[in-house]
Amino acid sequence: MTESQTTATLAANATDRPLIERTGKRLIVRAARYELEVPRFASGFESAPYALLRDLDGGDWLSVNLLSSVDTTNGVDESVSVDAVEVCEYGVDAIRIGVRLSSSIWDEHETRLVCTPATLELSTSVRGIGTLSEVALFGGRAMLPTGACGTFRSEAVFTGVLVPAATEPVQLIRSSRTPATLGVVGDADPGRLNAVFSPPPLAFGLTREHVAVTAHAPEGDWLGLWLRASVDELRFTSMRYAPSENGFAITLDYDGHTPVDGTWDSPTLVLSPTGIGDGWRVLDAYRDDLAAHGLAPDVSARAIPDWWRHPMFCGWGAQCARSSHVLHVGPSEPTADTAPETADDEKSVTAAAASFARESVYDEFLARLKAHEIVPGTIVIDDRWQSAYGTGAINTEHWPDLKGWIAARHGAGQRVLLWWKAWDPEGIPAAECVTDPRGRPVSVDAGNQAYRDRLRGILHHLLSPEGLDADGLKIDFTQRGPSGHALRATETTWGIAAVHSLLSTLCEGARAAKPDALVVAHAVHPSFADVCTMVRLNDVSKYDVSGARVPVVDQLRMRHQIASRVLPDTLVDTDQWPMPNRAEWLRYAHEQVHLGVPALYYLEAIDRSGEHIDSADLREIAATWRHYREGL
Repeated sequence: MTESQTTATLAANATDRPLIERTGKRLIVRAARYELEVPRFASGFESAPYALLRDLDGGDWLSVNLLSSVDTTNGVDESVSVDAVEVCEYGVDAIRIGVRLSSSIWDEHETRLVCTPATLELSTSVRGIGTLSEVALFGGRAMLPTGACGTFRSEAVFTGVLVPAATEPVQLIRSSRTPATLGVVGDADPGRLNAVFSPPPLAFGLTREHVAVTAHAPEGDWLGLWLRASVDELRFTSMRYAPSENGFAITLDYDGHTPVDGTWDSPTLVLSPTGIGDGWRVLDAYRDDLAAHGLAPDVSARAIPDWWRHPMFCGWGAQCARSSHVLHVGPSEPTADTAPETADDEKSVTAAAASFARESVYDEFLARLKAHEIVPGTIVIDDRWQSAYGTGAINTEHWPDLKGWIAARHGAGQRVLLWWKAWDPEGIPAAECVTDPRGRPVSVDAGNQAYRDRLRGILHHLLSPEGLDADGLKIDFTQRGPSGHALRATETTWGIAAVHSLLSTLCEGARAAKPDALVVAHAVHPSFADVCTMVRLNDVSKYDVSGARVPVVDQLRMRHQIASRVLPDTLVDTDQWPMPNRAEWLRYAHEQVHLGVPALYYLEAIDRSGEHIDSADLREIAATWRHYREGL
């Protein structure tokens, strides 16, 4: 059967109710896209609490473990027994399998598996009192009558997992034995660089094909596994694919900030066979599923001002290049070659780069651009134009007349964005912050009404004509949100939901101050389309799992595929830092025009390699931009 015939057959059968066949102690559910075999009675689950998922040709995908654990800050959840297995019709076209468990800490506990024509939908429900810490699905802790105790997991028959996140090392596709985290807490420290997209799509792609690539999604037969929930229900900081040998579970980290008093239902994990094709179709199916359930705002009719599409100059790369030059040779001609940065140099360079976010330096940047006929439509003033990150107070030593400087750019037909460091509490009263047990502010509190009101006032000053009259924000560090059981917040918003709340306040405040304000963020999730008018591809990684450098173009194409599939109606800021060398910088500059809005970060030298940028290079950039503008 051809791919088109397979797709047509799946579409034709997608509305058929799954059929149930009861044979002895087994129950088989046959649907349009899969077959599921489960124990028919509670006694069968007690010895083997699994549901075997197969494709229509009889090939195994995985054995779904129907235990689950909902831990609280006061204790861990262990299943003591399987009390009942209930199978019934559900809605007009689905079968519901309910497994009622006796829990060590909850009054009631049930794992549910809903079989629709196209998907399997797994969730858990508990009743009682507690504050959530970690939730495990596709497995959990139990004490079975057979004497088997401890943690149980689903069996992974698939061999590879597509992980739609920007990570270091770069590994879009990884072995089913390798852990993966999709979340909103991280930074560049070891083991934490997985929240560059914050949040990323909460979806995995499962494949039985040989895993041999890092930045490409190969052809094959794919099974999607994603999380479906409203933004308000995303009160966890991370969703983890947690393997152990040939088993795995999915865990959600709630951090002790979600109280339960009564019944609590977990988010739904969806399994969906997507058929033959490349792995990107998993993200298409994921986004379509959220949209069909009203969880992906439709922004296709959103007005896009012409100026949003014009090329940008962001000063951060140029600031780093100046910082690197000073580190190596002192304050001499900034276009001269220097030694490449060492790993130790990199931290020093980025720390000192903020000192070059000043009016006089940016005037020099713009003069060099103009001399080479490079005319950005938008200039991004990067870190650090503020004297305090949290308040947005102007560093008048760096920018003695920022309002006048912005007015001059407007007079030249250009727009100005201000870099904004999300979550930073610098200058904000502790009463409006998330604090540690000693009362020290850790981050601003996205759910605190006083802080939200303060932030709207800050945005009015920065963006309205009565204030600085800037044109929008480039939001960074959304992955530095609060995480920790001991932290104290004035409201109960937490995790991914808190990131949405913060971006919502920023976006609404920006639009109130200036209706066509551009808000650039790196929230690559379908439910965030309403709080992000342009999505960033963000900082470039270095290596794959073997230690080999991953070409810049390959990894940014990969990120573009992720962003454009889950946010198809949102513009893309292609970013451009850090570049490993001049050749890759030029190669990526040519590719940017095919991926989104070109963003130029370098004009004097490349910080990492120490290579200077000459006039011929800049003429090449100018020609690329002219070609891009002709396309507009």
